[in-house]
Amino acid sequence: MLFSYSIHLLFLYQLFLFLENFIGKNMFLERTRKGEHKTGWIEVIAGSMFSGKTEELIRRLRRAEFAKQKVEIFKPSIDVRYSEEDVVSHNANAIRSTPVSSSSNILLLATDVDVVGIDEAQFFDNGIVDVCTTLANNGIRVIVAGLDMDFLGRPFGPMPALFAIAEEVTKVHAICTHCGELAQYSYRKSQNKGVVLLGEKDIYEPLCRKCYNEAIENDKNNQE
Repeated sequence: MLFSYSIHLLFLYQLFLFLENFIGKNMFLERTRKGEHKTGWIEVIAGSMFSGKTEELIRRLRRAEFAKQKVEIFKPSIDVRYSEEDVVSHNANAIRSTPVSSSSNILLLATDVDVVGIDEAQFFDNGIVDVCTTLANNGIRVIVAGLDMDFLGRPFGPMPALFAIAEEVTKVHAICTHCGELAQYSYRKSQNKGVVLLGEKDIYEPLCRKCYNEAIENDKNNQE
């Protein structure tokens, strides 16, 4: 009886350690520095339009600022939907940023910092991959947010390469506006076929796989 009771307690203890580790990692999603050794890493937050990518990016950067870490935030200069300088989420949360026209400018401006945030990474040139690697190798925590797919459902710009080099990848989802399921596609309601077309709910809506495929099929039928 005593042996069985001991085995039961050991199982509960191991279960507690597992849950503590699992919940801790998935609740906050951030890695932490331990000891004096300054180690850099890359985190990528990706998903469709209206999935909360920028909201999550701002949350992590705010936590870093609250911890008195030195933070620099960058975004592509073409993104002026809400503000020319701030990174702004669809819910109107904002944080001061520096617009840059080229990824190489980030290395010139990100000096003496602990954390670098990069929003709308899909709009940057492919050099953003080497920039993030260099920053992380220099002991900086790099947090990148961007669309994983364009409106045609294809991998968007440098995002696949950023997934490959990141220590942490977080996939966030919107809610399908047609059926209420999880949405991972950004369906474009406009007939503009350019890959880069900045817009909001008047141009894009998040759809699940089934509803996205149906919408694309309807578009084809309407063009015939």
